[in-house]
Amino acid sequence: MDRSAQSPAVGQPNSRRGLYPEIEPNDFGWLAVGGPHEIYWETCGNPKGKAAVVLHGGPGGAINPTMRRFFNPDKWRVALFDQRGCGRSRPNASLEDNTTWSLIQDIERLREHLGVEKWTVFGGSWGSTLALAYAITHPDRVEGLVLRGIFLLTQRELKWFYQDGASHLFPDAWERFKAPIPEAERGDMISAYHRRLTHTDRRVQAEAAAAWSQWEGDTISIRGPEARPPKFNEVDFAIAFARIECHFFANRGFLEEDGWLLKNVDRIRDIPGWIVQGRFDVVTPLESAWALHKAWPEAKFDIVWDAGHASTEPGIIDGLIRATDAAARP
Repeated sequence: MDRSAQSPAVGQPNSRRGLYPEIEPNDFGWLAVGGPHEIYWETCGNPKGKAAVVLHGGPGGAINPTMRRFFNPDKWRVALFDQRGCGRSRPNASLEDNTTWSLIQDIERLREHLGVEKWTVFGGSWGSTLALAYAITHPDRVEGLVLRGIFLLTQRELKWFYQDGASHLFPDAWERFKAPIPEAERGDMISAYHRRLTHTDRRVQAEAAAAWSQWEGDTISIRGPEARPPKFNEVDFAIAFARIECHFFANRGFLEEDGWLLKNVDRIRDIPGWIVQGRFDVVTPLESAWALHKAWPEAKFDIVWDAGHASTEPGIIDGLIRATDAAARP
């Protein structure tokens, strides 16, 4: 149920939790995961604490120091990693053997490398997609799921954000997004961008990547585009982000069928779960979180009444901190 409906005090601005203090990694490295790929990983918090792994968004995003701060450092041992081609992982922006299933294998390799038996999986947006896919594939390795901005990677969701839907709410930003694409190609924006983001000319990639990344930045928060992560302004990050994200979406997430995640939710219903969703999320609208809630009613469900998609919005931070605190209890 919508937690804000349970009690006016819960989740209201004067009772909201904030992030835990800044913390530095206590260990880090690169892990070879097959082919040319080496993923960057780090751990922070209590080495003897409860284990958690953070799955960043995108696909194509990267971890950042703020992600460490959603966990009580005295109670959690938190692992974070940059997915294939992302952030500090090598080689940058690579699409080779870069699929949902290879990323699931990487999570397992990292778990084994760190000597973890079971862990809580924390992910938002694409991170929620990957967390669900991982838990469905390896339910015996998941102790809990903390999810935000639910994205089930369906054609309906992709059409909403990249073809016809969000464009009605952000027509000014949509004009910028469609500008690099000739009118004759605008009937399938993902395919049109995919051609440019996989072009051999880096200048063509960079132009498309800037527009692709800007579109997400303009729509991510109800606080406006000033909340956009500054890395979107960096050419290398923008190219990696846009290339990898478009690669996954052009291939329908490499899932077996449309709606595969929701159709397999029964495999995770015994796993403790927390879902935090902004009511005014335009990137991953509430419809998907609601569908997951109905299919998985055992999970705690929190609709944040004054939030969009960004994990840094106050109500989303509050919901996630409360979730990780609850998940840390014996």
